[in-house]
Amino acid sequence: MAPVESTSSPLRWMPALIMMGLIFLLSSLPASRIPDFGTVDFLIKKGGHAAGYALLGLAYYFALPPRLSPGFRWAMALVMALLFALSDEYHQSFVEGRTSTLRDVMIDGAGAAIALTIAGFYSSNSRSSSASS
Repeated sequence: MAPVESTSSPLRWMPALIMMGLIFLLSSLPASRIPDFGTVDFLIKKGGHAAGYALLGLAYYFALPPRLSPGFRWAMALVMALLFALSDEYHQSFVEGRTSTLRDVMIDGAGAAIALTIAGFYSSNSRSSSASS
């Protein structure tokens, strides 16, 4: 019986495409439509950046072909997340009342790097015993 997971399946990219669309949609909101969270506003908004890009980085990692080494997949997923963060900050610079900052790109990259590191550590410590004896 053929394995369920296909290494070349376009479906592997669906989580990444969904995250990219969600990030684009949220960064398209004018500043007047974004709520203010008072004293924790900065933490919530920057935490949202980190969390969103953590998920995007993981989605890229698992979309890339498993035949690639984990280290290469980790680096590629991080580079892809950073490139998307840069493009998203550029896009955001055209949105009413929004600004584009490299600090946000660094926060996005840190979120992706932390999630990828945790996932890499987890996956390197979880070996499947699915081989037949």
